[in-house]
Amino acid sequence: MTDHGYDEQMAAIYDAMTAARDDDVEFYVDRATAADGPVLELAVGSGRIYLDVLESGVDADGVDVSPEMLDVLRDRAAARGLDATVWEGDMTDLAGTTDRAIEGRYDLVYCPFNALQHARSVDDQQAVFESVYDALVSGGRFVFDVFVPNFELIEATYGEWQPQTVDFRGSEHELRTRSQFVDEPRQIVEVENQLRDLDGEVVHETSHRISPLPYQQVELLARASPFDSWDVQGGFDGKALEDGDAVQVWTLEREA
Repeated sequence: MTDHGYDEQMAAIYDAMTAARDDDVEFYVDRATAADGPVLELAVGSGRIYLDVLESGVDADGVDVSPEMLDVLRDRAAARGLDATVWEGDMTDLAGTTDRAIEGRYDLVYCPFNALQHARSVDDQQAVFESVYDALVSGGRFVFDVFVPNFELIEATYGEWQPQTVDFRGSEHELRTRSQFVDEPRQIVEVENQLRDLDGEVVHETSHRISPLPYQQVELLARASPFDSWDVQGGFDGKALEDGDAVQVWTLEREA
């Protein structure tokens, strides 16, 4: 889980890349403020959600594999007068990537915006569930969201560049993103990001790979995990998952 694709240049424009996504912020802030103890955000990135959680008064930590994203987060936290407790680490082995005592520490661990899909192999996926379970107190919860694979969308957009305009270091650039299957039997998708100036010159490019997680695979992972119960919703408004939903939101609970 090291090919995250978010180096210094991509970290600098991450907020612009995700500007259209804000429906999850209130959801995770609500979950964090309702927790009885400390919370941990996996794949905390540049703090898009974490900083609002921290600002709400929650005792919140964060972990991410990209040191460049964490540098952006710390700068943004300082600008808002917040004291961020974040470290570089891998969600498959939370205890092994920090000197903090985290076993049995958190009332809530959450992983937003499809980040769990960076765990591509079944071994890595199971390791995340087990690592999170160990980090939770009795009765603690693991909450995450992943997209519902939409085959019409995949057919229409995969393999084609999807452009958007972003600000990079004070000037307008085009960010192009292309997703395509590189291992169909194992359902591994490569996501390419290419940053170009207005003359069409490539300024920077990165890529990373993810594994889509359809409902039945997540349920199998939950059944094989140490968690005692789980629930899934269709989106962030609390309704049951049903046909046509774009997001599946899972809550797994450690026995009290």
